[in-house]
Amino acid sequence: MPQDVPEVNDVKRWFIPAAILAVAAAIWFFQSQLDRSQTATPPAPQGGAPAAGGQFVPDPGPAPESHNAAAGLHWTVPSGWTVGEQRSMRVGTYLSPALGGDPEGGECAVFYFGPSQGGDVESNIQRWIGQFEPGATSSRSSRKVADLEVSLVEIKGTYLAPSGPMMESTGSKKGYLLLGAIAQGPQGNVFFKFTGPEKSVNAARKDFEGMISSIHGD
Repeated sequence: MPQDVPEVNDVKRWFIPAAILAVAAAIWFFQSQLDRSQTATPPAPQGGAPAAGGQFVPDPGPAPESHNAAAGLHWTVPSGWTVGEQRSMRVGTYLSPALGGDPEGGECAVFYFGPSQGGDVESNIQRWIGQFEPGATSSRSSRKVADLEVSLVEIKGTYLAPSGPMMESTGSKKGYLLLGAIAQGPQGNVFFKFTGPEKSVNAARKDFEGMISSIHGD
């Protein structure tokens, strides 16, 4: 055998200890990384902040707008009305008292869907008219309130009382009145829809008109 070729025993003497050392080093490195991941406080994700114990308190996001403010507009709810519970897709819900003999009072729902959202004035007025049975009467007008254009509609007839995501009728209600107003604010349209038995809504007409007259910008 040539002199410069190491014997098998010589190879074993240096290869096996080197392999053991390499494995031990890999185990140490892995364990150190695991320990660091368990003890270090992770960076706060966007929209959150670290709290005691490395737990995260999620950012709840911007506070919801008041029930009487949206799209850079504010208005005053009539003092004789009550504020209803918060409902999906509504800025606010206001309830006016029932006049004697009416099964219920009026409900004013206010909607805001965001800038350039919710459709234009005409399509929404037509949608409100379509929420009554054929034969309902309607009238329209417009006015300026605090330099804002406000479109008004009044509809009388048998109301189909749409509700739910698909806005399906919950039953026909005769002798109903809808007073609608669409305020064209700087950040989009705000929709005011006041419905109820005709007598009760007519009794609260001045309150509704006063609320619309109170609309103003920031």
